[in-house]
Amino acid sequence: MKTNAELQKNVQDAIKREPLLHATEIGVIAKDGVVSLTGVVDHYAKKIEAENVAKKVIGVRVLVENIIVKSPDSLSKTDDEIATEILKVFNSNALIPENKIKVIVENGQVTLEGEVPCDYQREITKNAIRYLPGVKGISNHIKIRSEIIDDIKQKDIEHAINMNWALYNNDIHIQVSDAKVILTGTVNSWHQKEEAGRIAWKTPGVRCVDNRLFVDYEYSKNSLSS
Repeated sequence: MKTNAELQKNVQDAIKREPLLHATEIGVIAKDGVVSLTGVVDHYAKKIEAENVAKKVIGVRVLVENIIVKSPDSLSKTDDEIATEILKVFNSNALIPENKIKVIVENGQVTLEGEVPCDYQREITKNAIRYLPGVKGISNHIKIRSEIIDDIKQKDIEHAINMNWALYNNDIHIQVSDAKVILTGTVNSWHQKEEAGRIAWKTPGVRCVDNRLFVDYEYSKNSLSS
């Protein structure tokens, strides 16, 4: 069990341990499992890294991310320049189906749209541009349109989740409806929730994952006063 102060310190320490973030000023506020991150960073990758690090800390139930990306003049780019760099990245990566993806750039905010056969292609596409200078945010609206028409077997997803050490002995229930997977139950951390969703997405034929897992953690009775 943790108090608010302990959870806050745990998140702060986790952020400091990351080489990409150790010199970055990121504020952390914790209240009964709700963790808020604030601050200004010079690169979008740092914003995402701080978010990912915080999610992995035991006790984090909800993450409120208010980190602002403000690129220095030496790294600032126009929207046209960012779009050109994105297309270059897509052209150089054979795993990205560039002809199926539409890119919109507005004030450094990148929106990805289109359809791809597999979830890993959607993730690769997003991750390929997160380190580009000038990018302030990425909204990944790419949809999955699987070319596989085989029935999705619920037991296959259950087996994959049960074989994952991070999810062992958690209360996770799986429901399959056509090409949609619904996850319900409780887990102990945000990281476990995302890991269960990732496993479901990796199942061939899945077009949608509705992750309703509830992050449950027992806090110290002194937490309210911390």
